[in-house]
Amino acid sequence: MTRPLPRGTAYTLSAALAAVLILVSTAVLLGGARQHGRSRGPVDETGQSPAGDWVGTWAAAPAFAEPNTAHGLPGFSIRDVVHTSVGGSAARVELSNLFGNRPLAIGDASLAVAAGRGGTAAAAPGSMRRLTFGGQRSVTVQAGRSVLSDPVPLTVRPATDLLVSLYSPVPSGPVTLHPHARQISYLARGEHTLDGGGAAYTGRTSYWRYVTGVDVWTTQAQGTLVAFGDSLTDGVTSTPGADHRWPDFLADRLRREPGAPRYGVLNEGISGNRVLLGNRGRTPQNNPSGLDRFDRDVLRRTGVRVVLVDLGINDILRMPRQLDAQRIVAGLRQLTARAHQRGLRVLGATLMPFGGHWGVVADRQEPVRLAVNEQIRSGGVFDAVVDFDRALRDPADPQRLLSAYDSGDHLHPNDAGYRVMARSVDLAALRTGVAG
Repeated sequence: MTRPLPRGTAYTLSAALAAVLILVSTAVLLGGARQHGRSRGPVDETGQSPAGDWVGTWAAAPAFAEPNTAHGLPGFSIRDVVHTSVGGSAARVELSNLFGNRPLAIGDASLAVAAGRGGTAAAAPGSMRRLTFGGQRSVTVQAGRSVLSDPVPLTVRPATDLLVSLYSPVPSGPVTLHPHARQISYLARGEHTLDGGGAAYTGRTSYWRYVTGVDVWTTQAQGTLVAFGDSLTDGVTSTPGADHRWPDFLADRLRREPGAPRYGVLNEGISGNRVLLGNRGRTPQNNPSGLDRFDRDVLRRTGVRVVLVDLGINDILRMPRQLDAQRIVAGLRQLTARAHQRGLRVLGATLMPFGGHWGVVADRQEPVRLAVNEQIRSGGVFDAVVDFDRALRDPADPQRLLSAYDSGDHLHPNDAGYRVMARSVDLAALRTGVAG
């Protein structure tokens, strides 16, 4: 007997029969140790590795433990829908049990190209691949750890949806998730990881569960750019399923504009994230601060060359409020120094207006924002500046977002605003001074 789908998840029922797609593989690929940057590539039947390198094409920062999942989701298949930034000829997937308190047993897992855009649970014909871990179809992820799958041969195109499916047969601990996916993913009762059709996946969810990264073996990109931030980077007010967060628009520019550096773009935004403090609620490990998670979510990512930091607003807005601009700037400088130790170039964004947002005390908080921005613009914090403030503020009322870019809450942009944020990035600044 299977458990009912977890509380808080919306469902749709389909009368169609689930179709099982036979796994097709044209090459034997080896790998899977948790490595980043330049590591062993896929190996074909002749023992040769094709030209290319590993680059991150998608990522999501693990944010916290899912409520009401004390025993995980045993007996369910999870099908996460993720969107690529660059393409390649092989892929590997990272699964995380960061917020679990017990080992997570994965009985089977798969990767496929989605049959369409916008959140379908069906796979494109011939694209289903079983994932293995050290050559085994099952793997146990220890509490607080992550695993990287072996590479699989798969033609991955840029700006394409992928399906990452996994099945856990036995109880585990709380589910590690990213809550504001702005993308519909799916749940199914029973083991359906290799289903090519989506009929069994009757549970619809706005979370990404367990999956935190997808890398591709590629000659199409020269490295990875990590967008590191809060809800503004997470894109919480962008249109669901449209991939209209500012890192999505930036990835589109890097693919299309002549002379642009070719980078995979990883969105490592977490809503509510701060530079200095993590979540101080009942579970302190949830939503770790930017300083606490920087190594995991940036420095350990595959092929990173450039980091774009957009953090600091929540330090000013969230309780306990940080009203000392020097402390926020000192935290941002720490992030830059740690990136420089790895030879990475760091761009930093000015803090956008929040006038009119709920709970804002303008005479106390606005001077802090202005002081942080003054130091960012004057240099000495980042290698280059991206002026999101100037790009989106209302010239007639600089404490507020321009109404054409305001989602309505006077803090987060709408799709048009996110597009302007991406356009305000000087692509030449991404290339200059990048470590080789």
